[in-house]
Amino acid sequence: MNERIIELTEINPKDFFGTHNSTIEQLKTYFPKIKIVARGSKLKIYGEPDILNEFEKRLNMLIKYFNRYNKLDENSIERILTSTGKEEKASAGNAKDVLVHGVSGKLIKAQTENQRKMVSLMQKNDMLFAVGPAGTGKTYTAVALAVKALKEKEVRRIILTRPAVESGENLGFLPGDLKEKLDPYMQPLYDALRDMIPHEKLESYIEKGVIQIAPLAFMRGRTLDHAFVILDEAQNTTHSQMKMFLTRMGMHAKFIITGDPGQIDLPRKQVSGLKESLLALKDLEGIAHVYLDDKDVIRHRLVKKIISAYKSIETE
Repeated sequence: MNERIIELTEINPKDFFGTHNSTIEQLKTYFPKIKIVARGSKLKIYGEPDILNEFEKRLNMLIKYFNRYNKLDENSIERILTSTGKEEKASAGNAKDVLVHGVSGKLIKAQTENQRKMVSLMQKNDMLFAVGPAGTGKTYTAVALAVKALKEKEVRRIILTRPAVESGENLGFLPGDLKEKLDPYMQPLYDALRDMIPHEKLESYIEKGVIQIAPLAFMRGRTLDHAFVILDEAQNTTHSQMKMFLTRMGMHAKFIITGDPGQIDLPRKQVSGLKESLLALKDLEGIAHVYLDDKDVIRHRLVKKIISAYKSIETE
């Protein structure tokens, strides 16, 4: 009798194995000739080589399903263990509008015409500028596209960055070290990721550098290969910061730049790097632009009215 050890990585064994090891018990009914022993994140399996090969193949299908949908139930286990593989491809095709299956089964998809345009343009271009007011979902959609690309192994890492310019506040007066000062500033990015990736897996990704969240100054001198990179709040970049960021682009990289030209927190005489780049790069092949507006606002209904009210006094 042969023995194999399979280790689950970046998966919480309790979630995958189920209550009272229900997943293991279900596996045993389909593979009665294999002895299965679960210890922590490791599975020890004993049996004949051919049956072990089939078991490992089916287990990998279950792991892939769990990674994609963040859940595993009795029906999905049965379907995967008895499928030819074609069924999984068909169901994946039916869910093409879903960008990410988030935490607790939350379906994350583009909700407005311009958000869908972001998805479509990102399939055809390596760089995208998504510009619009607060609440239009530009950052959230960008993060969903990045997580999707990581899950589908189109990229090896996600890098999320913002210029460290505060809206009327000063980081220097906040307590704590640099990370403690910056974490609240990066909170919208963390919030989006927490909707899309289970807590333990997200912590593991951050610890291993698969997902990196850092202020824009930390990008200097780097070449970002095989990465999905998002520059958020780009209206607060200077000319030199924006040029530095755009020229970090390496091989097999995807860049999304999001910002709201109506919420610039730079000193008055400082020109926004976002505004400059929108003009300078508007006709370059491979770079796409989406302009979101109040029709794309998906926050509280009052947000749309607030944006409209401010627009009227800002144009006077």
